Amino acid sequence: MRLHERRDDVPDGFTSKGPAAADTTLRLRLALVQTDIESLQDKVLDISTPSSDNYGQWLSKDEVGSYVAPKPESVSAVTQWLADNGLSATTLSPFGDWLGFQTTVSHANELFDADFTTFVHDGTGESAIRTLSYSIPAALKGHLELVHPTITFPQPRRKGLPIVSSPAKVAPIGNGNVSADAAPSSCNTKFTPSCAQQLYGIPTTPATQSSNKLAVSGFIEQFANQADLKRFLQTFRTDLPSTNTFTLQTIDGGSNPQGQSQAGDEADLDVQYTVGLASNVPTFFISVGENFQDGDLEGFLDIINFLSGESAPPQVLTTSYGQNENTISRSLANTLCNAYMSLGARGVSILFASGDGGVSGSQSGRCTTFLPTFPSGCPFMTSVGATQNVNPETAASFSSGGFSNYFATPSYQTSAKSAFLSKLGNTNSGKFNTSGRGFPDVAAAGTDVEIVFQGSSTPVDGTSCASPIFASVVSLLNDRLIAAGKPVLGFLNPFLYSTGASALNDITSGSNPGCNTNGFSATAGWDPVTGLGTPNWTKLLAAVGL
Repeated sequence: MRLHERRDDVPDGFTSKGPAAADTTLRLRLALVQTDIESLQDKVLDISTPSSDNYGQWLSKDEVGSYVAPKPESVSAVTQWLADNGLSATTLSPFGDWLGFQTTVSHANELFDADFTTFVHDGTGESAIRTLSYSIPAALKGHLELVHPTITFPQPRRKGLPIVSSPAKVAPIGNGNVSADAAPSSCNTKFTPSCAQQLYGIPTTPATQSSNKLAVSGFIEQFANQADLKRFLQTFRTDLPSTNTFTLQTIDGGSNPQGQSQAGDEADLDVQYTVGLASNVPTFFISVGENFQDGDLEGFLDIINFLSGESAPPQVLTTSYGQNENTISRSLANTLCNAYMSLGARGVSILFASGDGGVSGSQSGRCTTFLPTFPSGCPFMTSVGATQNVNPETAASFSSGGFSNYFATPSYQTSAKSAFLSKLGNTNSGKFNTSGRGFPDVAAAGTDVEIVFQGSSTPVDGTSCASPIFASVVSLLNDRLIAAGKPVLGFLNPFLYSTGASALNDITSGSNPGCNTNGFSATAGWDPVTGLGTPNWTKLLAAVGL
């Protein structure tokens, strides 16, 4: 047996309650080593770089599968080892790189030379069975990537996972929406679709291409309410039919009940600022239920596997959920990041809210060194920070940003990051990983954003407002590209950091304090508060060649 993964300590907030009961059933997942993931990384960077002759030549499902499916000998080795131990597995992913099986704690301890222990989270009282290390047979090295859940602990604030402020102020809907000719300063206290259209130049012209799709992730029983969306459109987008809506997709036993009290503020926000901004783009709400196939990833991998299995996945996916990078093992984070890359290879733009804790992580908390968030540290997705106010637009103080401890700086970001670090000098020295991938990549409005929630107009804050706004811009660009017979934008970052950089509004004031520091400051060029900046529709149209 060889030690495969270990963690040196128990995450903050968890306490060991001793060995787990020997007869408790564990649902374990095995990630198999993929055939040639390094070559796929090179391929994705090539086809997503505007200066490449291969730009926009996105791959088919089968082409991606040839890189990410495990080799037959890996499948054979792992399934034979399971059979030798009286176990059989089911395939959990479209390309066969994830397997699942059940066994008891005592058998798992034996199989993996592990010490599965019951840990309880002090704040929530929720328990989880985990081990701080595990080993695998030497013969499985090179075939078995990881076992999950083992050293990755669950999200400690599960119901706090949405990166959105609780609605603080609720007022009946009146005639207070911003009209097209209103002074932009009114958007400082009430940010509506009209504000986004004025500030970023987002067109009101309806999209025309039915093949263009925009998907919104829904987790933790956050339900998108049709009546709230209709009222939102009637109030803030009177130029659109109030019957415009989203198509529901469900996985892991997901649902979307429509009782007013069942509406979720996060889900309402996400569909209202996609359906209500990406005018007439076909929008899908993917409700992920509680029957997870990916353990305490809580559907994060399941939704990517679901979309990877589609022959024509949506060209844009926006997600307003995340976690601190240190809650997930390095190997599991890398495996998830590769899943995002595999979908990006298909021509899908994957956007995530960066988080709401400034430099202290996904939510404000105690820390001595800065806490990067996940998946924002993954170099194969686009991380969206937040701004506040208009004229000038400045960084929102809660906008999570920083540098990954797991992922190195990608080639497309090297010069932008170097320029920032040279200006930074010794500020916050030792509190972050100078060689890590920087985030966020871009930003959009994230304060006092008006939604309709459970029938009333409600302002919300968070980078979760910014991600659907930026995603809507990408979807509208895709609509124009498809109409012109051009490929969609797909994995965005190499474009954003090259020809796209000058098509963004550079945010140069504000900061993201945390960990008893002032955090980082927004400056000219890329910075780990607002990234490269906010969208400028007219310039982006030109940058994509339209």
